[in-house]
Amino acid sequence: MKPYRLAFAGTPKIAVPCLAALVADERFEIVAVITQPDMPAGRNLELTPPPIKTFATGHDLEVMQPQKISQIADQLRGLELDAIVVVAYAQIIPQSILDLPKYGCVNVHGSLLPKYRGAAVLQAPILNNDEETGVTIMLMDKNLDTGPILKQRSFAISQNETAGTLGEKMAEIGAKLLPDTLIDYFQGRIKPQEQNNEFANYVGRLSKEDGLIDWTKPAKEVECFVRAMTPWPSAWTWVAGKKLKILEVDPNIIGLTMHKPGKTFIYNSTLAVQCKEGSLIIRRLQLEGKNPMGPEEFMRGYQDFIGSVLG
Repeated sequence: MKPYRLAFAGTPKIAVPCLAALVADERFEIVAVITQPDMPAGRNLELTPPPIKTFATGHDLEVMQPQKISQIADQLRGLELDAIVVVAYAQIIPQSILDLPKYGCVNVHGSLLPKYRGAAVLQAPILNNDEETGVTIMLMDKNLDTGPILKQRSFAISQNETAGTLGEKMAEIGAKLLPDTLIDYFQGRIKPQEQNNEFANYVGRLSKEDGLIDWTKPAKEVECFVRAMTPWPSAWTWVAGKKLKILEVDPNIIGLTMHKPGKTFIYNSTLAVQCKEGSLIIRRLQLEGKNPMGPEEFMRGYQDFIGSVLG
């Protein structure tokens, strides 16, 4: 039997494992890889290709980088696609593209739908202190993350989980599920299941400003917030008119509520910050324009820091 003809649409690093799994599987032929245009990056703002493009060109795959995917509708129509697989592409796929492949467009989504639909699905379960999350492989329709479900896999969220580590886990699990799920769907062994919209929650796209820490919230909420904002957009606060990133905090909450929220103090020889209910030990932080530091190194360099109020 000849392989199924696929196009793959994705952009960031977490999409690479799924593409790699399909490239390595002789049941599929990747006839096109669609990704975002190269973007300026780094201090020198050098034009940089997306990770998916780097992987694709390294495997001699044809790469398309339209500003809008609708611009390549005619090219895709001529490829006689069985399906388009979409993983973190960062564009809405219009109906004109959804209708092109024989079996439609299949999305690998980073939550247990319908619980979290939208953009910030890696951050949402950590923010809400959920015990588990998962991966959903679904058919795409004209609305955002509302299509029928093909397969799901859940897993526990660890105490130290960040959005970054969660993304890596989801990429690995999605890559393992994807090839056999596609084959089972193409060959009629999976019946797509409609989502129950009553349990749906939408989470919007984050900006850098969304990483601002609110120290007037309970310490557990702030601890979850720091992990959810790591590595992007990062959790940050103000000190003496400068941005201070809080890169890592101890997951164990200190039961002390004796200072003004945001006030820094010494606890067992290390740095702590008061929240509304309880306090947090800071494990790693970075002042604007400086390198990341542990609390001991930071306090040696900024001896007036203790006693300041963050906000």
